[in-house]
Amino acid sequence: MRRRAILGYGAAGVGAVALMLFVGWWQVDGPGGPEPVGQRPVALTEMDFRLTDHEGNGVGPETLIGRPTMAFFGFTYCPDVCPTTLSDISGWLDDLGDEADEMNVVFITVDPERDTVETMAEYVGYFHPAIRGWTGPEEQIARVADGFRATYERVPTESGDYTMNHSASVFLFAASGRFVTMIDYHEAREFAVPKIRRALAEEMEGAT
Repeated sequence: MRRRAILGYGAAGVGAVALMLFVGWWQVDGPGGPEPVGQRPVALTEMDFRLTDHEGNGVGPETLIGRPTMAFFGFTYCPDVCPTTLSDISGWLDDLGDEADEMNVVFITVDPERDTVETMAEYVGYFHPAIRGWTGPEEQIARVADGFRATYERVPTESGDYTMNHSASVFLFAASGRFVTMIDYHEAREFAVPKIRRALAEEMEGAT
């Protein structure tokens, strides 16, 4: 009986520690945690850039203002992070159903040398139809990345070609252009979708 009681107390203690660790993660690194101030993207209303979408239309920060925005930086030659994330985004949009129509969803290349308008059009065609591909001159890509506080760099490969290292998080903005939060690479759907709904809820509150 005493042994059973000790085991019971031990299990309860482990459970309490696990709960404390989970709460700590949620408040510091998880969905409930604050964004690092120094790395926080500026509002879309403060950005200034000109790009082209995968249908050949000119786009800029004003294109995104008025509806919540989900944005991701990557490149079409990306071996794993980009297709995985765009597949995740497609799943999130499916979960949102008709609400997905209320959002801007953009995939911005960090490799404009290879990612032409035509290449972007073909690539985004493999994913959810709401996803738009954006490309443009290198200096304009640098400007939009700077506003988003996204990072990227060209990395030579042993074959003599190159690949790109880049930020792997998805950026969420409210309809007003205010930055809301980020969705981390491989973040569980049960955390990601509520974050998107949060941006959508801000749109609804602003409209009432």
